[in-house]
Amino acid sequence: MDSAAAVSFDANGTIGAYQIGVLISCVLLGVTTTQTYIYYSRFPEDPAILKALVAFVWVCEVAHAICVAHALYQFTILDYGHAERLFSRLPISLDTAVFFNALIEQSVLGFFSFRIYTLSMKLYVPILIVFLSSVRFLASMVTFIITLRLPSLQSYNAHWSWLSIAQWSTSVVNDVVTTAALVILLYNRRTGVRRKTIALVDKIIVWTIETGMLTSATAIFMIIFYLTMKERMIWLGAFTVSSRMYSNSLLASLNSREALRSMNATQVSLHSFVSRPGIEILQTTTTNTVVDITAKFPSQPQPFQANRQCEEC
Repeated sequence: MDSAAAVSFDANGTIGAYQIGVLISCVLLGVTTTQTYIYYSRFPEDPAILKALVAFVWVCEVAHAICVAHALYQFTILDYGHAERLFSRLPISLDTAVFFNALIEQSVLGFFSFRIYTLSMKLYVPILIVFLSSVRFLASMVTFIITLRLPSLQSYNAHWSWLSIAQWSTSVVNDVVTTAALVILLYNRRTGVRRKTIALVDKIIVWTIETGMLTSATAIFMIIFYLTMKERMIWLGAFTVSSRMYSNSLLASLNSREALRSMNATQVSLHSFVSRPGIEILQTTTTNTVVDITAKFPSQPQPFQANRQCEEC
């Protein structure tokens, strides 16, 4: 590395920021793996299509982690002492991580759009979510192809930065729409049910908002740092974490059924449907609560039913 490059090279804002992102990403992969194990252990009777979705997302997450880790190895070991290479052609492994990130986001948003349909039995919001996620997916595929051909990261930033901004902005809008739709649908189902059941629904609403905020906040973080400090790699560090937010929101949604079972309960079914995951809350006369968010597959659609007795329970 020549002296001029050594002076201008900001290791903390480039390799350091990316390395922190990769480390956090690996920690979150451990969380994803743990949640996946918990899911298969506690919900063996879930439908095969749901198990396949979880397996697919986990495999994509592992592949994504391998890609971003390999890129870190190239930055810190293979290109050690050659700071100029950091801004030359990006490692193919990092380009490939964009591909897996898109697959994960598309799969998770498809799951949530399906859930919204089963709660509302209306198509306009799910169609909007699928449309936005498809636009995001196609833009990611274009980015993947472009970065494979461009000579450097600077070249991409100079001519195609709008594409990244468009992708992340679409993700923010889609996350907000998805979260808002789920919250509104769940809130509307609080009417006419027991107070303890309302507490359960409120808990689900809070979890829905929290997971939706995490994915949106990550995308907003990338937009801000890409626009203000494009020459650094803070935004790229956030990118390594973004897919973990989606996979963990999916698994947290599925595994929360086990946690909610420990709360008080009455019998109330929020919704179930033909060969598709729905939400069901069952309250018994015991202290055990059964909350099935995506595990019910009846032969015919069941309308929302609420036990209006014992309003003071």
